[in-house]
Amino acid sequence: DPKPGDLIEINRGIYRHWALYLGDGYVLNVTPVDEGAPSLLVSTMSIFTRKAKVKKQLLKEVVENNDWKVNNKYDQSHTPLPVKEIIRHAELYIDMEVPYDVLSKNCEHFVTMLRYGEGVSDQVS
Repeated sequence: DPKPGDLIEINRGIYRHWALYLGDGYVLNVTPVDEGAPSLLVSTMSIFTRKAKVKKQLLKEVVENNDWKVNNKYDQSHTPLPVKEIIRHAELYIDMEVPYDVLSKNCEHFVTMLRYGEGVSDQVS
């Protein structure tokens, strides 16, 4: 079971989507700004998008039919911030638009920045 402040890794086949668990079944995650497209198209388009919206959503809605797990894999090399600070900081971003770049500002960078105070992603090299 995830705990507030945990990183959630969602297996979307060709890539991993990341979210931050807030508690009570909710996560915070970034989604491409183009709301009208179906989720697969949105996921594919996110590679080309320059802006994303930060959303608070139910974990089950974000995961859909995909496999997911708690993955705080950077805890060995980065010290997590206190949980209250992670959640307080995360909630400031709800419904904001943030810059998005698949190489330097992706969904994993966003949630690791909240957890550790520094954006990290090993999906891109």
